[in-house]
Amino acid sequence: MVAEYRQRLSRGEDVVDPETWAGSVPAARGIAPRMRVGRSKWFNLLWLLPIGWGVLIISVAAAQGLRNMPAVQRFMAGHPGTLISPGTHPGLPWWVDAQHFLNALFMIFIIRAGLQILADHARLYWTRHSTPGRDWFRFQKPVPDNPLWTAKQDSVSLPGQVGLPGLRHSIGLARWWHLGTDVLWLVNGVVFYVLLFSTGQWRRIVPTTWEVFPSAVTVLIQYLSLHWPTSMGWTAYNSLQLLAYFVTVFVAAPLALITGLGMSPALSTRIKPVSRILSIQTARSLHFLVLLWFLFFIVVHVTLVFTTGLLANLNHIYAARNDSSWIGFGLFAVATAIMIVAWVAATPFTLRHPRIVQRIGFALVGPVQRLFEHVDATPGEYGEKDISPYFWHNGAFPTTEAYRKLYEEGFAGWRLKVHGLVDKPVELSLDELRALPHHEQITQHYCIQGWSGVAKWGGVSMATIMDLVKPRPEARWVVFYSLGDGPDGGLYYDAHPIEQMRDHLTMLAYDMNGAPLSYGHGAPLRLRNEAQLGFKQVKWLAGIEFVARFSEVGGGYGGYNPDHEFFGYRQSI
Repeated sequence: MVAEYRQRLSRGEDVVDPETWAGSVPAARGIAPRMRVGRSKWFNLLWLLPIGWGVLIISVAAAQGLRNMPAVQRFMAGHPGTLISPGTHPGLPWWVDAQHFLNALFMIFIIRAGLQILADHARLYWTRHSTPGRDWFRFQKPVPDNPLWTAKQDSVSLPGQVGLPGLRHSIGLARWWHLGTDVLWLVNGVVFYVLLFSTGQWRRIVPTTWEVFPSAVTVLIQYLSLHWPTSMGWTAYNSLQLLAYFVTVFVAAPLALITGLGMSPALSTRIKPVSRILSIQTARSLHFLVLLWFLFFIVVHVTLVFTTGLLANLNHIYAARNDSSWIGFGLFAVATAIMIVAWVAATPFTLRHPRIVQRIGFALVGPVQRLFEHVDATPGEYGEKDISPYFWHNGAFPTTEAYRKLYEEGFAGWRLKVHGLVDKPVELSLDELRALPHHEQITQHYCIQGWSGVAKWGGVSMATIMDLVKPRPEARWVVFYSLGDGPDGGLYYDAHPIEQMRDHLTMLAYDMNGAPLSYGHGAPLRLRNEAQLGFKQVKWLAGIEFVARFSEVGGGYGGYNPDHEFFGYRQSI
């Protein structure tokens, strides 16, 4: 039965928690009390389809009526749709066309991988808590009445050619695609900004007069009444185009960067003003809204290119020329073929060569991550009032007979073995750990899947453990071993850099919110290293080993999830 459970979970199937069928530690005995869940309050994106079509039909009818009104005709005559800024020169340089292609290519991977990441916790919130029922948007069913329902079980599947790589529980690879391509997209954007302002091309997409707003109304009426404005794209964009480009380039793109950084635990704990205003969940929700803007812009942009003079538009965009030849169309066909091949090939390449994707992603993201991973979280940043009403369970629960016996005995026979490259190895009982100097902190947990929660942890500082065992100079990594196996079978473990072990917020917790750890949250002991994401906070601790390198532990990649799901061994963003 245990094997069957693990096989189903590794395949990404929704399964009941092991207590339901094994009877090992039933939730009814209070092991995992049901936390407060808010009433269901959410928004279904699919509602936008009928609403959008209805609004569009009504708007077209209204615009056609307005266009025949004398007052509206006078307004449109007084506010022509296209304004030419002083100093604007006709034509588009070749670098605009080249960067347009690169931007489109990068966005394929960014959007697909972003959707895959979102699917791993398909709920969005406006507070720093992730309380089921308080999600304003979700494409997942309500959380079932199961006190040990995990965040991993709560993830959803996407069609194979929508998400990247398109498999459930593939967030590790999706993040390498998303973050790695983000770096390339940002470099392309910086080059674009420099060229835009050094050549004067900024005048085409930056408003220089307030007249752009009433002129944009004129253009909107023209589009909606199906009397579309005459295209002057080679000389200047109409006012509505100008505003759309301005919002995309100077509002949406920077906001995508800011909200992306706002989801980083390293930055959230380092830059306090940002964290207080822009919680990780608010940042995640705004990041999603920015995605919707980009999708909306892409659909409208492509539609208008095809319906307002295809050959001329494609010559502008791909050939940097102003005529109706087929040269631009030919270049567009080649560019489109490249993007289609990249789209189709991305998933099979990722599944066949996941370590290559991981290595390339880390090569792009790693240097940026190292700038921020030494966080400066401040004790006392959160108080009792900030504790989350619901803290998600996660991970594969221990189901062995040995663990069940330890639990039923109140962990009287449990010992934490601390060994390896230390001068004084020890084995500590739970009572002996409680006898050590007490450490308590209220901190925010960041799961790689996207949910977060604030909890109060009580236990012993890792600095105290370090002073007790006295690590040797050659010890560079600290490996934490769990009593539970990973979802695919095999011992769950994770390696942490030794320099983070003396951080004031790195500890071994035996209490949560003023009570002993529950079964679901890691009893009898769990790690808290606030410089890292949630999957590295090993639960159900069995032992700690100090090592010179982690290449000889487990699969050699620094942890169970790096071994099996291609996560990074240093993961702070």
